[in-house]
Amino acid sequence: MKRRDFSRYSLLLGVGALAGCKPGSSDSKQVKTTNNYHEPSKIIPARTFDVVVAGGGTAGVVAALAAARTGARTILIESKGYTGGTITEGGTALHSFYNLWKAFPGTEKRQVIKAIPQEIIDRLLKVGGTTGHAEMSVGYDFDSVCTAIDTELYKLVSFEMLVESGVYVCVNTLLTGAIMEGSAIKGVITESRSGREAIIAGSFIDCTGYGDLAAFAGAEYSEPNDYDVCNSVGMGNVDIERVYDYLKSHDAIYQLSHGTRGGEDNKIVRVQGRMVNVPDEFNKAADEIGMTMTTTTLHDNYLMFIKFNIKMPVSPTDRDAVARTDLELRRRQLKGVEIFRKHIPGCKKAFIARTSPTLTIRRGRCIVCDYDITHEDVIEGKHFDDDVFVYGFHDWAPRYQVKDGSTYGIPYRALCVKDIDNLFVSGMMITSDRRPHMSTRNTVSCMAQGQATGTAAALCVQNDCGTRDLSYDLLRETLEKDGVYFEG
Repeated sequence: MKRRDFSRYSLLLGVGALAGCKPGSSDSKQVKTTNNYHEPSKIIPARTFDVVVAGGGTAGVVAALAAARTGARTILIESKGYTGGTITEGGTALHSFYNLWKAFPGTEKRQVIKAIPQEIIDRLLKVGGTTGHAEMSVGYDFDSVCTAIDTELYKLVSFEMLVESGVYVCVNTLLTGAIMEGSAIKGVITESRSGREAIIAGSFIDCTGYGDLAAFAGAEYSEPNDYDVCNSVGMGNVDIERVYDYLKSHDAIYQLSHGTRGGEDNKIVRVQGRMVNVPDEFNKAADEIGMTMTTTTLHDNYLMFIKFNIKMPVSPTDRDAVARTDLELRRRQLKGVEIFRKHIPGCKKAFIARTSPTLTIRRGRCIVCDYDITHEDVIEGKHFDDDVFVYGFHDWAPRYQVKDGSTYGIPYRALCVKDIDNLFVSGMMITSDRRPHMSTRNTVSCMAQGQATGTAAALCVQNDCGTRDLSYDLLRETLEKDGVYFEG
């Protein structure tokens, strides 16, 4: 969809569009609508900040922390009642703070993501909320470490850090529009139980995952719909060692990592089964519901991450299609637990202990930025003259890996939204080609993108400039001072 079309589309459809009913869809035939409704204009209260961060998830938490610590009056707008986003809703390990050194003998081990993302891990360690960076003993051609987190403690720790840093946190608050002034955003409109408000600011960061703010602002975007969506479950009352023994007896261990679990060291914290090696009855039943055999945990008798995938026929921005898919995924979750109970030793009395409030995506809208990272940029380990951090993980490893266990750079211009003067994006909304997107969309990359854009947004306000006029030298100096790692 071309820039500005989203706003025009919403305006023309009136209430129908706001309700998510598109002309000609099966839903619009089922639900009667009354043409258009002219909403009366009214004066609403307004607040003023330096930086608005839309979305308090994987990237948004770090963006808001970075902006506030760089001296900007920062507001974070989040639709749910907690912070953390996909990190807490997906429930898998975080990928990845390190280069892929174990897959390339002789390659130096380097922690390439530090700064605020590592600070969050350090805080979690103090409350027993993470395994830390537990090395992989099997499957290290995929990732060298497993950094598993307690999803509920992540919500607490990230929220506490935001408040301590002076971020004005607005949870349970919907972003409903953008106020434009030429090619710049002047403010955003929010809705909550406290009413409708305008938030005026100088710099804006879209961390919604779906690209909502960018779309409201008229940015150019596409909706590739090139991934399955999923909803994972935490499964309680599980004997993890018996699950491991079962997989090992079938020569089905694909990934394995030992770390701290239940307060004890050298315990299994991640094990993934090679599905083709397990009995056909289990394999067929799991395949029918899109269930994968990846398990991650910090606690005894609890598998934090059992994933169920489904391919939607339309983009996950379609509300009514998402509702149908959410229902189907929850049906699959129950079937999945029943399959574990029936086939896997140690799971006879397993139950669903955790789910996401809604399905989890890997991509919604892909926002057009000043630079689009390519497949070759990633696998060849390319660095740019405006790198804002470096990264070394690829979710399609070992099929695709960053060359020789090295890193590639994320350039500043890849985070600047095309044709909008004061808008950044961070998270899964960049990178149009699915191959490099399988790297840039991952959790730790999104966290690092958040630190880069949060810092840049604050500096733009302080220097009274747009995204393209900010001194890269100043940005690089600030990021390095704040602990961001760069190669060379």
